Amino acid sequence: MIFKQLHLYRDTLQELVRLSVPMMISQGAFAVMIFTDRYFLSQIDSTQMAAALGGGVASYFSISLFIGVLGYANALVAQYYGAGDLAKCPRVVTQGFIMTLLCIPALLIITYGVGGIFAAMGHDPRLVELEKTFFYLMMVGSVFNLSKSCLAYYFSGIGRTRIVMITDVTGTCLNIPLAYLLIFGKLGLPAWGIAGAAIATVISNFAALLLYLLFYFQREHRHTFQVMQSFKLDLGIMRRYIKLGLPSGVELFLNVAAFNLFLLMFQSYGIAQGAAATIVLNWDILSFVPMLGLNVGIISLTGRFVGSRNMHKADEVIFSGFLLGLGYSSVLALIFLLLRGPLVDIFTPPAGDFQAIRELGTFMMVGLATYAMADAVILITGGVLRGAGDTRWLMLASVALHWLMLIAQYFIIRVFGYGPKVSWVGFVLLVLSIALVYYLRLRGNKWRDPETLERVMQEHG
Repeated sequence: MIFKQLHLYRDTLQELVRLSVPMMISQGAFAVMIFTDRYFLSQIDSTQMAAALGGGVASYFSISLFIGVLGYANALVAQYYGAGDLAKCPRVVTQGFIMTLLCIPALLIITYGVGGIFAAMGHDPRLVELEKTFFYLMMVGSVFNLSKSCLAYYFSGIGRTRIVMITDVTGTCLNIPLAYLLIFGKLGLPAWGIAGAAIATVISNFAALLLYLLFYFQREHRHTFQVMQSFKLDLGIMRRYIKLGLPSGVELFLNVAAFNLFLLMFQSYGIAQGAAATIVLNWDILSFVPMLGLNVGIISLTGRFVGSRNMHKADEVIFSGFLLGLGYSSVLALIFLLLRGPLVDIFTPPAGDFQAIRELGTFMMVGLATYAMADAVILITGGVLRGAGDTRWLMLASVALHWLMLIAQYFIIRVFGYGPKVSWVGFVLLVLSIALVYYLRLRGNKWRDPETLERVMQEHG
């Protein structure tokens, strides 16, 4: 049966591969950048590595609402592209740039407020100073990151994912040697440690933004999509952008907040526990983040077929997405399970006792192997639902589950005083629960009702 479906859905599968593989490489490059930075910092000491996790997650949390809203440009552009309204595609970018400028005052307030959270969570004083350094420097470059996202989601929405791949890989190729030089102080540069990692990331993000703009203003692209006529406020598109993107932004913001608070509580166990979590989540990034590329491809292709009112082709996207996502994640799950010890040992620092980190990290790798395929289900089903405009349901379901997990973690860690292994099992159960709930929604028909899809495409009302 599956081979017959493969033959029937071959064109859709090939198109999804064409869209997703460059995005998987792009997201994989981002994952490699984070992984390498943390590896470099682990060669100084485990405290610097653990601080990169806390400060990095806090900085992402601080821009997550805006990233979530702006990220809906992928589906929005794809819907206009599928409907044949090419001139409206770059207008989405302009609305995104307008929102980015308007959110700068909010970013300043958030940066000031979040900076004190590390000490408030009871972290080791050595950890707090390093976390704050990394966090503040990353927030300096947040506008570059948001602006870059507007363009990246636009190009993925019109199916030009190779541009995203080229730009992001170029940024990573700049970041890795620059981080090495600034972290360790090579070629006469000062050894800035964790500050060097953050500065290298900001510089590479700015360089990637400039490269995106070069592609955006290419003559052929300007002519096809009427880019030079797009620089104006379009209330109809802005209304759709906010209406459909705001639930995604609120969802991401509240989910990242819950995850961030969970990590901060987990790191209160101690530096060894925080380092073990950093190691395992480093490997998680190398599996989860590339699958975000598949998620982007699914959003784009689903949005295109929703725009052209072709739900039969959307069903083909679902089958093709599960085939690719589960195939990829099952291989990684097996690797994480069988090679969990050596994968943890890669991060052994040149000095200090690593035994406690090794023992906990190896246990947590089993949990990572357990939920790797659930991550794939979440990203595939979430991509289809988001591309079809079912963002409000996604927000409500996902936020509810994440905050239930956080409440449970509060009782596990702070009230009952259970150890980090119990806490990690609770996190694994959350991921499995989200996968099940998302899959049940996909199996239903509410999200694909014709009247619902028509409302999704409306610019007014």
